[in-house]
Amino acid sequence: MMNTQAMMHADKILCLLALPVFAQTPFAWKDLGGGRLELSERGKTVLVYNYSPQAKAGAPEGSSRCCYVYPLDTPAGVSVLDDAPAGEWHHHGLYWAWPVVEVGGKQYDLWQNMTVKPRSTETPATSTDASRASLAARSVWEVDGKPIVRETVMMSTPRSEGAARKLVVVIGWVALGAPVTLRGAREPNKSYGGFNATFAPRQGTVLRADGETLSKDEDLIPRHWAELEGVYGGKRAVVRITPARQNTGIPYQWCLRKSGFVGASFPGKTAAVDGYTLQPGKPLTLEFTVEATDLK
Repeated sequence: MMNTQAMMHADKILCLLALPVFAQTPFAWKDLGGGRLELSERGKTVLVYNYSPQAKAGAPEGSSRCCYVYPLDTPAGVSVLDDAPAGEWHHHGLYWAWPVVEVGGKQYDLWQNMTVKPRSTETPATSTDASRASLAARSVWEVDGKPIVRETVMMSTPRSEGAARKLVVVIGWVALGAPVTLRGAREPNKSYGGFNATFAPRQGTVLRADGETLSKDEDLIPRHWAELEGVYGGKRAVVRITPARQNTGIPYQWCLRKSGFVGASFPGKTAAVDGYTLQPGKPLTLEFTVEATDLK
């Protein structure tokens, strides 16, 4: 029979052996090659961060881009996003882009024609622990071979809870050398350009914003959040995007399309605001929460 001291020592060893089990992370990052980092949770894909330009087969030359999330899966494995769908080659999963970028008296495009070229400056840093996985990435925007903006991206996702997955994306930009102005679409009654999601093919699409079910597409209406629900391969899921309350310029106007697009327009287009100018030494930081949830 063990004496009291031996029993205490044995209990301590058992506790120490048990600690790694409780501290074990359910997450794992994997380098897929080609500038793609995959995050999995308990062996199932969560997302892929594409930090090098990705060119889709059949896409026009010059339509590739880097620094976006695709795919993004729900806890049940429903892949809710699309990347460069035919005819919309410039739409890339979960991404941030502007049709008008002005610097030095010239106008460029970080939306469709890609005369602004994002370029990662290093391999993103990744980490995991028992409760969450994180990624930190750095890139620059270049025009005519010269850097004009430095971009930082911080992403984190906690352990999925039941049918829900949450992804927090914090993006920072600072102008390099000269002010850089971001503007939305120039077409009347539109203002796309900002933080966007392009959705995979699905049936039964439902758009909602601020708790209201929308009967048609929407532009230029301020909302605190928006979501798209649909049935993907027989499985129903919903994705909601919520800008943080501390973000500059909220509530944002939105570009909402039943065809499969949800975009939080920044800076939007109002009587008072038609652009946002990034200043050297004065970073702009915006935060968004993306929730992907399986539905019955």
